[in-house]
Amino acid sequence: MSGQNKDYCQHFYALADRLQQSLQGSEGFTLWLQGETSDFVRFNHGKVRQAGQVSQAYLTIRLVQDQKHISQTVVLGGQADDHAMVVAVVAELRKALADVAEDPHLLLSETVQSTETREPNRLPSSEEMVSDIVAAAGSSDLVGILAAGPVCYGFANHHGQRNWHETTNWNFDWSIYSHGDKAVKRGSAGLTWDKAALAAAVAEARTQVELLSRPVKSLTPGNYRTYLTPSALSELVSMLNWGGFSEKALRTKRSPILKMAEGEAQLSSMLNIVEDTRGGLAPAFQAEGFIRPDEVQLVQAGKLTGSMVSPRTAKEYGVASNGAGAGEGSESMQIAGGSLPTADVLKALDTGLYVGNLWYLNFSDRAACRITGMTRFACFWVENGEIVAPLNVMRFDDTMYRMLGSELEALTQETEFQADAGSYHARSSASARLPGALIKDMRLVL
Repeated sequence: MSGQNKDYCQHFYALADRLQQSLQGSEGFTLWLQGETSDFVRFNHGKVRQAGQVSQAYLTIRLVQDQKHISQTVVLGGQADDHAMVVAVVAELRKALADVAEDPHLLLSETVQSTETREPNRLPSSEEMVSDIVAAAGSSDLVGILAAGPVCYGFANHHGQRNWHETTNWNFDWSIYSHGDKAVKRGSAGLTWDKAALAAAVAEARTQVELLSRPVKSLTPGNYRTYLTPSALSELVSMLNWGGFSEKALRTKRSPILKMAEGEAQLSSMLNIVEDTRGGLAPAFQAEGFIRPDEVQLVQAGKLTGSMVSPRTAKEYGVASNGAGAGEGSESMQIAGGSLPTADVLKALDTGLYVGNLWYLNFSDRAACRITGMTRFACFWVENGEIVAPLNVMRFDDTMYRMLGSELEALTQETEFQADAGSYHARSSASARLPGALIKDMRLVL
């Protein structure tokens, strides 16, 4: 599979050269490619129920003249016919460009910074990975989807810039079902395959499934001491991607963390958040040709110190772009770990909620960064450092400034790598590395 994507790289470069030859007058172009060759395997009851492969590459062609631009996305076949198709698309775009209004906020990179990154394929065959999963599942009702294989991105423009990014990674989004609405949900991902680590994760989940068979405890609304696993914390901080770190949203006063930006509120001094392109799966370049720095400091010691700045926002407000995408969200978030060993989490929690998963999150008061959502899978009541009962589903409603601010007691030393399992249009390259979080007081309302 890696070899196929390597061919796509050379094919992509050749298409860029061909497009360059077809330009007229002062025309320019950008090309943006996203491709993959992915094995997808669906599991149910710990057995393989469906398997298949998707090989696809989408190419977005943008024709530019001064401040006018127009684009079209096509599907590549990886053959010589693609050359004729690209030339034909450019001809059609040229006809339409005359009727396009000028875009005052268009900003494309004019500094040539060519890069080529190909992570070596360190994965075993999908058949071997499937065998390991089935063995680890045993007789449990494991359900999930494994996606594995190379994912690639490419950029090219008329200035001669050429960029390529390719990783061969895997993502296993899985749960072990108990009964009714009770299950343990997990996610595993990476660039390497660790059979022992997967088996340990499944074994731990199977242990928690046994705990789910105990009589369920119902809580009354109130404030509770709470531990959020890295998965639960990931759901919570993902809300910051709804315009939180967006420079555009901050400038237009629509960011949910505007109070942080204006110095009216801050998070815990334990909290440090970085956009860690170097440590993630996303490419270090974007669709306008700008190179992303290895790191962008977003929050340091609880204070907002940076933002995600797209080229359009940079042009509109006269600031420097840091290579953010159009949505100005984090694609490779890293939250630094703290001082609490994961092995001591239950002891440190003492009595309260152990939350394995949150879902259906939304803002209940965006200006106050107040978030509401539901507890879901693998949520337990803990007494004196021991799990005593599974919990019925509860709704929380609390501000980020409390949960990750005044009420944050500790972060775990260990952090967990998580990859976005999304694959509706194509496999996502978003990822995060996070610790777990011990919260002194979290508000449950229903």
